[in-house]
Amino acid sequence: MQTNQTTVSEFILVGFMDYPKLQIPLFIFFLLIYLITLVGNIGIIIVTKIDARLHTPMYFFLRNLSIVDVGYSTAIAPKLLTIFMRKHSTISFTGCTTQFFFVAIFVTTEGCLLAVMAYDRFTAICNPLQYFVTMSMKFCILLVIASYACSFISSTVQTILIFNLNFCGSNTINHFFCDAPPMLQLSCSDTQLAHFMHFILSTVIALTTFLTVLISYIAIVIAILKISSTQGRYKAFSTCASHLATVTIFFGTIFFMYIRPGSNFSLDKDKIISVFYTLVISSLNPLIYSLRNKEVKDAVSRMLDKIMLLK
Repeated sequence: MQTNQTTVSEFILVGFMDYPKLQIPLFIFFLLIYLITLVGNIGIIIVTKIDARLHTPMYFFLRNLSIVDVGYSTAIAPKLLTIFMRKHSTISFTGCTTQFFFVAIFVTTEGCLLAVMAYDRFTAICNPLQYFVTMSMKFCILLVIASYACSFISSTVQTILIFNLNFCGSNTINHFFCDAPPMLQLSCSDTQLAHFMHFILSTVIALTTFLTVLISYIAIVIAILKISSTQGRYKAFSTCASHLATVTIFFGTIFFMYIRPGSNFSLDKDKIISVFYTLVISSLNPLIYSLRNKEVKDAVSRMLDKIMLLK
């Protein structure tokens, strides 16, 4: 392994400073997005935890998805907001390494959990009589642990390869967080291995999770089409609609961002697209799941009624 001979002790995050007239509107926008993310996802975590009617595999996975959303939006948003308030926002080498490590874990876990949730919906619709036997709590916990373990391994490998490189030239990161493409562009070392491993790990994980989702939904569509009544088909599809919306946004941006050779990256365009999978999706998930899910809305209503009674 290459010895770290880094001469750069800190980096400058450019963020969106190339849009000086939009600094205040962008600050307000990202602050609102972050607050919505925190309130919405923490709300989902609390509701699915305290309401006994939501103690099912689907909401167990949704709760973990909300935890992940809070995690990686918090790893990015606070630092991003400081960029708008300072002319030059710096981040230490250790801070950059830590940020990359946790963002990589959370974003990978998000993809894994969406694949797990697709399998959960497949089991519920295609094999309903065996659903609670197949999706036992022990099995659900194992799936979540496996998602985190896969993410931890991938993040650790990429962090070691990228941050063991030499950074001896410019320390300006043309991004709003420490992501792999801008870090690799800054390095004055041979980045071929780091580029290759980043591409391979991203591709394998993204394709595996995406194919799991795709195969699950092909089976779900076939099963739904076999339902004779229109109402029955609508009810079955409505249980998947929220998850399908999240999957479409997440995997669309992930494939565009990472499943490409390094030479095809355009940092100015990619940092705008990065906003979607790092911040916007995290804020949309609780809205998508609560607005389109009667069980969640009913649970929130019951919780608010209890709060009002306590007053």
